[in-house]
Amino acid sequence: MKWYALSVETGCEETVRSIIRRDFDPSILHAIVPKRRLCEKKQGHIHYVVKTMFPGYLLIRTTMNTKTYYKLREVPKVYSILNNFQIQHKIYKNDDIVSISNIPEEEVSMLFQLLDRNHIINLSGAIVINSRVQVKCGPLKGMEGIIRKVDKRKNRAKISLSFLGCEKLIDVGIEILQ
Repeated sequence: MKWYALSVETGCEETVRSIIRRDFDPSILHAIVPKRRLCEKKQGHIHYVVKTMFPGYLLIRTTMNTKTYYKLREVPKVYSILNNFQIQHKIYKNDDIVSISNIPEEEVSMLFQLLDRNHIINLSGAIVINSRVQVKCGPLKGMEGIIRKVDKRKNRAKISLSFLGCEKLIDVGIEILQ
């Protein structure tokens, strides 16, 4: 079984995941929506919110075949299965040939090191000394190399993740420790 990225209507990731859970056997297809916990300040108060990591995308794990592909295409609000033109699988049905790509294992393993069992990247505790970030606790501990920028005022860090061969900068929540 391999991981694939499913392009869906933005804001409908959880709805599509629920439909997939209802219509597919979990031993055949497993879907997740990676999320991140962030701090937001409103009117002087700090609120913790959970937001989708890749808006408009859902990750699925399956053994892709023609039947699964066309059944996924029938799910409402699903646009396509992503293709990065590197690792290709061809789906054949009549005269229709469709190319899709699975997500490389090293990209998936990096993502799953950060996610908890609920598929959320929680807050990390960090110390910033002379523009150097040292993570003391949380999912980013030991992964300081992927941190590109820290915004102390917003309690966020921009991390660099590879997703289907492209570098994505993602905001994640951090707590600045003193």
